[in-house]
Amino acid sequence: MGKDYYRVLGIPAGASDDQVRKAYRKQALRYHPDKNKSPEAEDKFKEIAEAYDVLSDAKKKDIYDRFGEEGLKGTAEGGAAAPGGPSYSYSFHGDPHAMFAQFFGGRSPFEHFFPQNGDDDMDMGDPFGAFGRGRMGGLGGFQKPFPTATGGRHRAQAKKKDPPVMHELKLSLEEVFSGCTKKMKISRKRLNPDGRTVHSEDKILMVDIKRGWKEGTKITFPREGDETPTNIPADVVFVVKDKPHPVFVRDGSDIIYPAKISLRDALCGCTLKAPTLDGRTITVSSRDIVKPGMKKRIVGEGLPLSRCPEKRGDMILDFTVTFPDKLGQSTQETLKQILPK
Repeated sequence: MGKDYYRVLGIPAGASDDQVRKAYRKQALRYHPDKNKSPEAEDKFKEIAEAYDVLSDAKKKDIYDRFGEEGLKGTAEGGAAAPGGPSYSYSFHGDPHAMFAQFFGGRSPFEHFFPQNGDDDMDMGDPFGAFGRGRMGGLGGFQKPFPTATGGRHRAQAKKKDPPVMHELKLSLEEVFSGCTKKMKISRKRLNPDGRTVHSEDKILMVDIKRGWKEGTKITFPREGDETPTNIPADVVFVVKDKPHPVFVRDGSDIIYPAKISLRDALCGCTLKAPTLDGRTITVSSRDIVKPGMKKRIVGEGLPLSRCPEKRGDMILDFTVTFPDKLGQSTQETLKQILPK
């Protein structure tokens, strides 16, 4: 009976690419000979590498799933052609240590990848957790093998991730009110196919602005920064910043409208029309005496709440009483008789 590569990795037959990657990651870390000192670790480590080499390749995996190891390697027992098998001959000639280094992208895997508390049964539920996104054939981390003069184990250069690149994303209150999509153009460096030289390129990042987002909200695009042979690209982070508004001032999910009224209206009552962010005009009446600094709250006329966009904050009328520059003598005399001391 041929090898059961799925059993080697501890996953069910027909497992997905993601399951294969997670399983290789877990088993390779557990049986790496520099970590595992048991006599069978080296053979087990190579067996794990072979299983991953087959199951991570779509063509090899398809042949193996249909015809087993004999069909994959083109022979049955005794060296005869595998019955019903394809015209295919596979044998594993890879270096399991180079595969390990390429998968994780690290020259010193034990410093960066193995847990310091000795817990080999770490949680493998997150394939892109503490070890980043290294994997064979995509999402970074799998590069061409690094040649060595001695022909020994191939080890990849340890890479460090650059700190986040921060950009302000200025939004009008109308954009925060309605939500929108912003196209943000960035320039960055990217590696050429040779893995050593770089080129510059522009990229458009689409930022989906949700209704009610507060100033300071951060939107992160992982690994969209500069890429070089010695670094892991930084995350690009946009931080929401409010544009100054010609009418309103923002206060969280509330908006403040500076309502200027005359002294007469402040004393005798008034009716004013206030604009809204969605283009309407609302009528507000006041029959009370309005004192300088007095505020009036209009419920539900503010910005959407960021966590509950179907609800809205309030509009706050911030009254400013405009006093006359001068009064005639007769007016002064009349006011002295009417107004209380």
